[in-house]
Parts: sequence; structure tokens; C-alpha cells
Amino acid sequence: MHTILVILGGVVLFMALALVARTVTWLQQHLLTTFALLWFIAAATNMAVGMVHAGYSFMAELPIFFVVFLVPVVLAWITTQKRRR
Repeated sequence: MHTILVILGGVVLFMALALVARTVTWLQQHLLTTFALLWFIAAATNMAVGMVHAGYSFMAELPIFFVVFLVPVVLAWITTQKRRR
């Protein structure tokens, strides 16, 4: 359940950045890159919390990190590709 909530958090972050990008021109051009960088930091922080507080190992957290990071980034990429058409 936690993983789904974190992924939804990534989608919400992208939607918020997309709304801000409507008024900030440099963000319009770099929306996907900015989101991917911010989301990488957030997903890595989530992974670190899982390792420190929940006691999971790096190798146990790594596949979850990839899912948490890649699902919102792929959805953001698909959205930006559709916007460009």
C-alpha cells in the first residue's frame, strides 16, 4: 500500500509541476527533466527511509526504488509526448 501511495505522490508532483509550467516558460521546456530529477531525489529518500527505519537492505529496496521511480517518470514521459503532438 505504501508503494502505491508513493507512486501516486509522484503523479501528483508531476501534475503540480505541469500546472506551474503553464506560467513559467523555462519549466515548459524542461518539465520532464525537472520532474525526473526531483522525483529521483524523493524516491531515493524513500528508499533511504526504508533502509534506515524499516531495516531493509539496499538490495531489498532497490527493485522497489526502480518501480517507485520509473512508473511516474514513464507516465510523465507519455504525457509530455502526447502534449507535443
